[in-house]
Amino acid sequence: MRHFFILFILFIGLVFGQYTNTNGKVIDKPFLELLKWRKNSSEPNLSYIETSNEWQQAINSDKDFFIWIGHATFLIKVNNKVILTDPIFSERASPFKRFGPKRLINTPLSVTDIPNVDIVTISHNHYDHLDIPSLKKISKQFKNVSFFVPEGDKRLLIKNNIDNIYDLNWWNQISIDDFKITFTPVQHWSRRGVNDKNKSLWGGWYIEAPFYNIYHAGDSGYSNDFKDTHAKLGSPDIAFIPIGAYDPEWFMSESHMNPEEAVQVSIDLNAKKAYGMHWGTFALTDEDTLEPKQRLEEELERKNLNNFTTLIPGQVVYLD
Repeated sequence: MRHFFILFILFIGLVFGQYTNTNGKVIDKPFLELLKWRKNSSEPNLSYIETSNEWQQAINSDKDFFIWIGHATFLIKVNNKVILTDPIFSERASPFKRFGPKRLINTPLSVTDIPNVDIVTISHNHYDHLDIPSLKKISKQFKNVSFFVPEGDKRLLIKNNIDNIYDLNWWNQISIDDFKITFTPVQHWSRRGVNDKNKSLWGGWYIEAPFYNIYHAGDSGYSNDFKDTHAKLGSPDIAFIPIGAYDPEWFMSESHMNPEEAVQVSIDLNAKKAYGMHWGTFALTDEDTLEPKQRLEEELERKNLNNFTTLIPGQVVYLD
């Protein structure tokens, strides 16, 4: 069922769209390669990672902190503003209710547990990153929330009665109070339906906040975009970097980086602290659930680095 969903989503988008990566290329896998992957794949070993209740003590505190909720979803509180990244609280990352990637873990907290949200950032329109049911709940509960989306996705939110939307192209910036938010390029692609392949953009978000620079890399294969981001915007204090959904690498490497590449991204960004995401929540590809964390730890040991780690959902990191 997992492979049927992926094959369906990739197959229906053979029509080229308007956006390309910074290298001028589009990621467009031939259908025969999809069949090759399906023929040679094996079901991963699914492990159910633990969750934490730490968020219950932090959620109403006056301190600055962030919480990994799962996948690419972080709740960040900085200088009295609350930011949600790629929020998905739904049971499945899918356009369908009955099939598609199902959560391996329950979300440690729900939208109704959050006292306030000021800003929501969306990296791209894939269903595991742009989840309309979650966005509608957030929009309904928090009347003053602002949504930051890639260029081309605004109409999708408007169609679902969500407003106060900013759509940005790469390197566009918007300032809100003491925050400056920049949309940055990464190497990926977009599509939700039959005729919309690459008709909206994809990217990461660099947030310059009082005392902290925070970077969320979205979903990406390894590329020079991270070196460019560092050159233009400087070193983030905190970087959220994807480490999963890479196997088989012959098929996935353009779109999703492996843990070793994620470590290199943290070096390219010169990030003070990095945290792995995009693992352990949905079984999207063929690697075992815990493999990204294990490979990350092995690579950090090889390189003698200690500034990159993973969290468990619901765990709180307080900011100095």
